[in-house]
Amino acid sequence: MYVLDKESNKPLYLQLYEAMKKEIVTTLKYGDKLPSIRNVASQYSISKNTAELAYKQLYTEGYIESAPQSGYFVADMPLEQDPPIKTIYMLNTKTSPSIRYDFIPARLTPDAFPLKLWKRLFIKAMGAELDFGAYGDRQGEIGLREEIARYLMQSRGVNCDAGHVIICGGFADSMHILATLLKKQCSHIAIEHPGFPIVRSLFNDYGYTTVPIHVDQDGLVIDELEVSPSNLVYITPSHQYPTGVSMPIRNRIRLLNWSKQIGGIIIEDDYDSELRYQNRPIPSLQGLDKDDRVIYVGTFSKSLSPALRVSYLVLPHRYLDKYKMLFLTRHQRCSVSLSTQKTLELFMAGGHWERHLRKIRTLNRKKHDVMKETLQKTFGSMIEIISEGGGLAILMRPTHTINLNVLRQNALEKGIKLYLASDYYGNDWEAIRMGFGGLSETEIREGVALLKEVWMNTLEKKDQN
Repeated sequence: MYVLDKESNKPLYLQLYEAMKKEIVTTLKYGDKLPSIRNVASQYSISKNTAELAYKQLYTEGYIESAPQSGYFVADMPLEQDPPIKTIYMLNTKTSPSIRYDFIPARLTPDAFPLKLWKRLFIKAMGAELDFGAYGDRQGEIGLREEIARYLMQSRGVNCDAGHVIICGGFADSMHILATLLKKQCSHIAIEHPGFPIVRSLFNDYGYTTVPIHVDQDGLVIDELEVSPSNLVYITPSHQYPTGVSMPIRNRIRLLNWSKQIGGIIIEDDYDSELRYQNRPIPSLQGLDKDDRVIYVGTFSKSLSPALRVSYLVLPHRYLDKYKMLFLTRHQRCSVSLSTQKTLELFMAGGHWERHLRKIRTLNRKKHDVMKETLQKTFGSMIEIISEGGGLAILMRPTHTINLNVLRQNALEKGIKLYLASDYYGNDWEAIRMGFGGLSETEIREGVALLKEVWMNTLEKKDQN
């Protein structure tokens, strides 16, 4: 039995998550079956959504795993976990430096979120005739799906209606749905290299064989895809992650022809498509698809707020029935709260979403330009900028030999947090992702200046050795 304090300020899902994690680490063993989400919700008199959030967090962190139609089980983990956990805790509390300049690649400043407007719309949504005795539409609220479909058709050229839109609880949730949906049809998935590590690890967890396909100046190298064993590919064609390149129309048509010829499936992640600063957003690949082969993935995390945990899928008509059979008939419910969905619907219906995007583009275009100019003036020929013009980060690499891991550690001691490309894409990528979205223009300039000092000190110590 777990003890949940409903009077505590700590959310119930977090209390449940912590209690279950403790039992998994200290008592349970690999393969032990956990009670169903429904049973946990009933036993502790909490909502099913609350229980689902706890289970999702445990799953995300690797403490539990799921089996179709069987439920959740304790995942296989290394033995003797307690000592490492305690050691990490002691190290963190003892040596963690104060971070003054965090160049995280995917963050907006808190003041970029329209908080006052959101509060007003939230109150309005709560005043509407919402049925809080029901779970809501399992596919996502129809009003929000209609607004998303309207926006996508007008701004991204996506061919869809509300019936094709699936509301998901964040990017990982949308990938979980696709990995489940396509499992019987596909055994291999081609992914961009470099590319999103979470996609690779998630599809691996579902038993897929991931096939890395290189990226060049035109995006995914289709020659490699055509000779691969994959009939499923995940791509970011409008603003490739992390290189920032865009796939030209000739390659998009060639990719669509590949999918038609072999009966393949394309997952188009429209990553950072709204945040382009040097030209207009590129129309979607899905809008060119005449054969129902492209699954479109979008999110509100980058342009609005990651805290909302709202993403969406646009499924081709050929997969709608299978989706409903796999998910909607098994009591699978939309994991995004009804209040969040209704508030976002009002936000979009009132024209606030488009105005917000214009504001965010203007704000981050300035930060992008400040980052680019400051890096070039400060480092000169010591660096090469290899990706810029969109998103919330600039990718740069040194033009001379420097140990980036040593540089990162030295920078951390001075209050600078750096993000290396090699952490995500392998040691053949010696580059740094310099995020600017979460910093002010002044902080960007100050942080880069301090980084230059650390950079030069790192080089001097290397020469002395």
